[in-house]
Amino acid sequence: MSQLSIISPLSSEIAEFKFSVKDHLVTGENFDLFYDAKWDMYLTYPVPNNLDKYYQSENYQPHQLYHKSFFNSVYNFVRTLNYKYKYKLIKSFAPNADSILDYGTATGEFLAYLQKKGFHIAGVEPNASARKQANKSLNNTVKDALDNINGQYDIISLWHVLEHVKDPVHLLKSMDKLLTPDGILVVAVPNFKSYDAQYYGKHWAAFDVPRHLWHFSPHAINKLFMQQGFTLLGQKPLLFDSFYVSLLSEKYKTNRKNYFNAFFRGLLSNNKARKSGQYSSVIYFFTKS
Repeated sequence: MSQLSIISPLSSEIAEFKFSVKDHLVTGENFDLFYDAKWDMYLTYPVPNNLDKYYQSENYQPHQLYHKSFFNSVYNFVRTLNYKYKYKLIKSFAPNADSILDYGTATGEFLAYLQKKGFHIAGVEPNASARKQANKSLNNTVKDALDNINGQYDIISLWHVLEHVKDPVHLLKSMDKLLTPDGILVVAVPNFKSYDAQYYGKHWAAFDVPRHLWHFSPHAINKLFMQQGFTLLGQKPLLFDSFYVSLLSEKYKTNRKNYFNAFFRGLLSNNKARKSGQYSSVIYFFTKS
């Protein structure tokens, strides 16, 4: 039986039990989501002692290389489009930037893309298998921890990473020292305030328990970063995420792919977000205060 409330380790506020979510990817276990009303965020409970085993699946897309299947071909095509989009956004917020540290770089394709664009690159990837793949093409520039990174960078990016980190406050404090005085911190996270999250509820794929420990709203992200001395410059959507998340959510909810309904829900989510701003995934751009 679930606890009625716990103390959030991030905000130290009381978080109330709301519902349980299944780990669809690896174990089939259920984990509870608790809601922190003052921060407007959910947190996953309990946090497993050994999180590594929950990433050990050949279906975990961020740690995959390119594979020849219809779904992966579409995924990889969209991923390449996203690289171009991310690059343009970075240059729009920091036109003179020429160095980047990517935290949670997975198998390194985005860093390889930026390297071809002339960026001085560095990465951090805790997963040993993904890091090994990344370093095959990136000349061992990807390390296992921030402690092994030297120098400062114009851009530090976290693409769907912050929600995985056990101690976000400690991470942000560590990154502050690695960011140039006028540098930009780029953070992309899922948004449970989006229409697709509301529609799919406990079946929403971006809850992704227990790999996602934190489930941020825009309010929670702004509060967290403001407390750590950062100022929001702007935010942009990751438009393709609503379609991808809806496709997985359809499978979790109905045990079928349901491509048409997933496309419709993803499109509807983006259309609704044009007024509300509540996109399925949001990219935030911060600078030091």
